[in-house]
Amino acid sequence: MTATTTAPVATTPVRTTRPPSARLRVWATRAPLLPALIFMIAVTQLPFVATLVISFFDWNSLYPDARHFAGLDNYQEVLTDADLRQSVWTTVLLTVAVVLASLVLGLVLALLLDRKFKGRGVVRTLLIAPFLVVPVAAALLWKHVLYNPEYGLFNGLLHYVGGPQPDWISNTPLLAVEASLVWQWTPFMMLILLAGLQSRDHEQIEAARVDGASDWQIFRHLTLPHLRRYLELGALLGSIYIVQNFDAVFTITSGGLGTANLPYTVYQSFYQAHENGLASAAGVLVVIGSIIIATFALRVVSSLFREEVSRA
Repeated sequence: MTATTTAPVATTPVRTTRPPSARLRVWATRAPLLPALIFMIAVTQLPFVATLVISFFDWNSLYPDARHFAGLDNYQEVLTDADLRQSVWTTVLLTVAVVLASLVLGLVLALLLDRKFKGRGVVRTLLIAPFLVVPVAAALLWKHVLYNPEYGLFNGLLHYVGGPQPDWISNTPLLAVEASLVWQWTPFMMLILLAGLQSRDHEQIEAARVDGASDWQIFRHLTLPHLRRYLELGALLGSIYIVQNFDAVFTITSGGLGTANLPYTVYQSFYQAHENGLASAAGVLVVIGSIIIATFALRVVSSLFREEVSRA
């Protein structure tokens, strides 16, 4: 008696194709977004492409006939010129100082607002207000209302207690710019961290309290690890905006006294020195740095969304 075996029949996956009507419905739902997409490309991408092209030319607008292709010479000058290197260092120092100070103050305010007390809504609204002020108006407010050596609020308070009358902008120019930016960006950090605090597992915190954990132990071992992603997100988003900051430097110090950051140097190269190619190269480097930081920010945001979905 012989056993017969049948060879397995190879099956090919059936490829399903959408009917034309389904494809038309898909495009019909996307069609309303096309004008916004075209507008975004025309406003953002085409100018960047033009800037990228100009960055490869030695182009001074005062001598348009002398324009010629320079390759990577403009980028080499941006990276080797002493003044430009100083502006890059100033940009890094300004960004790190403002982001760290804003995160620390934002965390303190978020912890205070996470507690229930009478008038919490009013206090929260008042603390958010600095972030809603136009950046130029905020810089003017600090320059004239607070820093002015003759009628500023700081010197007025010092005069009332018999203290000195310093010229804040001349004596501490970079600190003056940093203080105005910290005042403006602390509410932003506070909102992000407050959202993180309100997403904590309160049952876990109550269990820790029942087990005898102190407030510091709860903050160190439960709250701070939970806020790590939110701290990273705040630091990355704050860095993106502050790296590109121009308003405070231009308004408070006009780029003088060692406060010229890279965006202000781009402005000087383009509008004052009329070096279109050099300014474009510096601008491209700023955009590349912002894209790198934004990539990390998007990864943090996506990880937060994944955590929320898994928790749900």
